[in-house]
Amino acid sequence: MMKATDLPETLPLFPLPGALLLPRARLPLHIFEPRYLQMIEDCLKTGPRLIGMIQPREVPNGQGERRLQAIGCAGRLTGFSETEDGRYMVTLSGISRFRLLQETAGAVPYRRGSVDWAPFARDLGSVEEDKGFRREPFMALLGRYFAAMQLSTDWGSLKDAEVEMLINSLSMLCPFAPEDKQALLEAPSLTTRRETLVTLMEFALRGGGEDEVMQ
Repeated sequence: MMKATDLPETLPLFPLPGALLLPRARLPLHIFEPRYLQMIEDCLKTGPRLIGMIQPREVPNGQGERRLQAIGCAGRLTGFSETEDGRYMVTLSGISRFRLLQETAGAVPYRRGSVDWAPFARDLGSVEEDKGFRREPFMALLGRYFAAMQLSTDWGSLKDAEVEMLINSLSMLCPFAPEDKQALLEAPSLTTRRETLVTLMEFALRGGGEDEVMQ
């Protein structure tokens, strides 16, 4: 487990729309762009091996380099393999969210930023609890949502998963819009994230013709 003193003041940044990483969750990535191949190689040379996952903001008319969201999540590079054609398959393990203070210039092809970890000190703690979680109605809603979205999963593993892992994994995997993913990332507690997740699934179901709301 990393401590606050292990966290660097600057991070390499990987802007990726719709990609969400949360503390104590894992995110697989397929790396093929030259600048991000360089980022991975540089990351492997550092002690913490941290990369900041962050979503870009939309730019009017799609012009210019997109600005970044204020909040991202750092992941430690815990899995790495290289394909025969030079691509990387990596896994990031979520460590802590951060607030982006400003982007920093440097002689590297990828973006970097100075960050503030203090607002998310809780992320470095133990597994978070959600005392209001009710598994049976939540799983019933999830079943309706997966059926409507034509998604498949290992229901056995979901039914037995710890609450934090269940909520965070679904937040990362469900096909929500980037702004919805950002709302899930910025949720101040696991309870708030679960409530946001439920709202998003209910909204999707109503849009698909269902009018059921979990009480």
